[in-house]
Amino acid sequence: MFEIAELGHAIKKDIYNDQVPILRTQLLLAQEKVKNSSFSVIILISGVDGGGKGEVINLLNEWMDPRYMRTIAFGEPSDEERERPKLWRYWRTLPAKGRVGLYVGSWYSDSLSNRVYGKIDDNQLQSELVNIRQLEQELIDDGALIIKCWLHLKKSEQKNRLKKLEKNPSTKWQVTERDKKHLEMYDDFVSVAENVLTETSTGDSPWLIVDGSDIRYSSLTVGRHILNRIEQHLIYQEKITEVLPVVKTPSVNIFQQNLLDTLDLSLKLDKKEYSEKLSKYQGKLNKLSRQAREMKRSSILVFEGWDAAGKGGAIRRLTHAIDARTYQVIPVAAPTDEEKLHHYLWRFWRHIPRAGQITIYDRSWYGRVLVERVEGFARESEWQKAYSEIVNFEEAMSNHGTLLLKFWLHIDKDEQLARFKAREQISYKKHKITEEDYRNREKWDDYNIAVNEMVTRTSTQQNPWVMVEANDKKYARIKVLKAYCGQLEKMLDS
Repeated sequence: MFEIAELGHAIKKDIYNDQVPILRTQLLLAQEKVKNSSFSVIILISGVDGGGKGEVINLLNEWMDPRYMRTIAFGEPSDEERERPKLWRYWRTLPAKGRVGLYVGSWYSDSLSNRVYGKIDDNQLQSELVNIRQLEQELIDDGALIIKCWLHLKKSEQKNRLKKLEKNPSTKWQVTERDKKHLEMYDDFVSVAENVLTETSTGDSPWLIVDGSDIRYSSLTVGRHILNRIEQHLIYQEKITEVLPVVKTPSVNIFQQNLLDTLDLSLKLDKKEYSEKLSKYQGKLNKLSRQAREMKRSSILVFEGWDAAGKGGAIRRLTHAIDARTYQVIPVAAPTDEEKLHHYLWRFWRHIPRAGQITIYDRSWYGRVLVERVEGFARESEWQKAYSEIVNFEEAMSNHGTLLLKFWLHIDKDEQLARFKAREQISYKKHKITEEDYRNREKWDDYNIAVNEMVTRTSTQQNPWVMVEANDKKYARIKVLKAYCGQLEKMLDS
């Protein structure tokens, strides 16, 4: 059973009233420092029914500045949420840096409840806890402070509390049939909860277990714990703050160099063959995309490649064959000020498609291991961690049943220069060429190494890269169309 060391001591009202103003002032001062910091605070308040979660959360909202803190409560997933990976609804609510997110329940609630009700078995629970640990570690690596509090009650205390509420006419409504059912399932709930807390209490994000039998005691204990964790994190952040290192030319790896060099860039299609195949595969895609929509199967298409490699042209040949109500194209540029205040994956989670829909990313989360790596916008520790974070992110999509297809459009340096010069002569394409495009050519070799490592480390059995020989635009467009049709057909057949 839960061990609650030195807890359960009720606090007298006069002592409580003396201590609250002091704690409240300290919390506000700490929150002011957080507001000016480079990290977010995520507070999870969970526990057994009747443990006082609601009262504690109300008091925290009273004690802290609500302008910089948001309370997030989750009920049963909506249709929109069910049509996306489980973690989607949590990612989209994460607080920005400098802000506090106070969660009533959390990403633990569904897993715990589903195991108690027998909707998942122990192996499935462990799998979900692995995903939760990965999520928390990614947020912690990004600087976030995660504070987890569990408010506990003994079975006898929970039973007495429900009886007391039911006897009082003014509080009787608070006791539902669900509460009574949960009381009967108390032992099963606590057994599963013990496992969940043990598996997910880490050095960076430990669980605080608090006796919830006395609201004055539990609220002060939780409040002090939050204050201590914030103060400790502020000190820690000061120590680790460092200037981004000077970017060094990545070390050359023969295997990586040869990966892109193996592509045959001489592949091409003549105008007649291109026209025939374009008509064939666009017609096929139109039919398959309509079937996917009816079957509520979604797709995510990722386009990466050299500047002027033809990503936009390939995307337009795809979208020409698809109902405009079915897809959205997300052109990814430098992150906005709002996006910079979140984990780099946050802005991509926001656009995950609903069932039957298609999201096309024109550049993507791979910017972390390409431009951010080469240009020095990310520390080496950040882009090195990104490989596993990206694989986890993509696995979440695939495990949900979403088709994920990643294209790298490859051209050689001479072809890129020729396209730059051609664009400068076309009035409606001049805007596509900037000084930065020419400057990036000077780092071609660095990008070449980064691309090879990206493909090597993020190609999985579930989500391999499709390497597209793109010196000939017509060939590249048909290869993209054909690949998507083939994978879409395979998904629908299965």
